[in-house]
Amino acid sequence: MDFYSTAFELIDMRSFSNLWFWIMLAYAWSAASHYVIGVPYDVVARAVKYGGQVEQDLKDLVRVNANRLTYIADTAGNWLVGFGFFALTALALLGFYYGLEFSQALFLIFAPMSLVFALSVRCARRINHTSLADIRLKLRRQRLSIQVIGMFSILITSMWGMFHNLSVGVLGG
Repeated sequence: MDFYSTAFELIDMRSFSNLWFWIMLAYAWSAASHYVIGVPYDVVARAVKYGGQVEQDLKDLVRVNANRLTYIADTAGNWLVGFGFFALTALALLGFYYGLEFSQALFLIFAPMSLVFALSVRCARRINHTSLADIRLKLRRQRLSIQVIGMFSILITSMWGMFHNLSVGVLGG
């Protein structure tokens, strides 16, 4: 067996029947709910528990990441929205109109993640110049909303994947 056949066997383009796709989907949502606007959520939990320097670290991390997100949104926001809608539309057309399973899988990951990015920018705009208690509350709400979006996204993706695998059949026909 040569390298290319081994690589293409490992990275199979049939996404919904591939274990790597489901591992990547789980990791994507795990990372999205752990890094709320780029701040690791364990820092928020430690700030509540220990206070002091950890609270100051939390405020600094939130300030840096909120400023970074708002700067990106202010300078390149229109281009990001335009390119994002173009890419999502292309993936939706390739996936659901032309029947490419890989494009369907990418669309089912990136469409809800674009909503998470928009909510993160909104949270970053609201979080600037607020107190520490407000920061913790807003980050907690943001994490909860990301987890709810992730639950529905994983549910819809798994239902679509099961439907697709059952309709394709065992022999791939």
